[in-house]
Amino acid sequence: MLDTVKLHDDFGVEIRGVDLRAVTRDHLFPEIRALFEAHSLLLFRGQELDEDAHRALATLFGPIEDLRDAAEGAPIERAMVSNAMTAGALVADKRLRLLDLKANFYWHTDSTFLPVPAISNVLAGYVIPSSGGATEIVSTRIGWDRLSPALKEQARGAVVRHRFTHSRRLVDEELAQLPIYTRYPEVLWRAVWRNPVNGRDALFFGAHAGGIVGREDADGMALITALMEAVTGPDAIYAHAWRPGDVLIWDQRATMHRGTPWNYEEERTLASFVSSAVEADGIASVRPRQTEPELEFQ
Repeated sequence: MLDTVKLHDDFGVEIRGVDLRAVTRDHLFPEIRALFEAHSLLLFRGQELDEDAHRALATLFGPIEDLRDAAEGAPIERAMVSNAMTAGALVADKRLRLLDLKANFYWHTDSTFLPVPAISNVLAGYVIPSSGGATEIVSTRIGWDRLSPALKEQARGAVVRHRFTHSRRLVDEELAQLPIYTRYPEVLWRAVWRNPVNGRDALFFGAHAGGIVGREDADGMALITALMEAVTGPDAIYAHAWRPGDVLIWDQRATMHRGTPWNYEEERTLASFVSSAVEADGIASVRPRQTEPELEFQ
């Protein structure tokens, strides 16, 4: 049994005594995956992951997502989450790079704008500023459990419109018009994801959500805002203060996260591999049913 310590009263554990470079599909990963399903957020400290080891670990969770169109046969590069002007970031312009980082300060779930949703993010810390720059995470599974019956009823029937440009427009219209964002058309997902392993429901949405099918824009956003506020109260947040060598892994089906500011004169560099969900992860529970009357609006 792996040695674990709670991160938050409601969710998340630190797993101690594991070198992630040694994890394989048959060695340690079954135990890690079981903890992932149960707790939604995992922390490993003191790791030394180079890009190949990082990629190998992320692949265990699912196919690695590629937003950069890697050449056929070439390995997918990890995304650098950094204010430093280094390779591997989506945005090259320094001003827009900082705006892109600030877009991540809104509560979100990764990749809800894609036709295949994500299952995990394996996020590793390398260069950490002297203060600030925490990553905050909430459990949308616990949040669901605590919703009022009225909000649950509304969420259960909601089909949410997701688009990458929506989250970027919250920060800057010029950022939202970059081709790396406009290339992704609107995607629809139901607002509640049921975990097929334990049968527990979680809200599935975030800052990429721009409305709800069958509702006026203002009405749809009012419901999204109400749900967001209900699950992101101060007591619901785990705030991770990074150290070099930290690796966080979260379940995209059952969490939302956001970055926080730091002194941008100091470098902060994290690296991310996001893995796509597969049918066994319960995608069917969030896929809209084409027989639903509200989808006639599409």
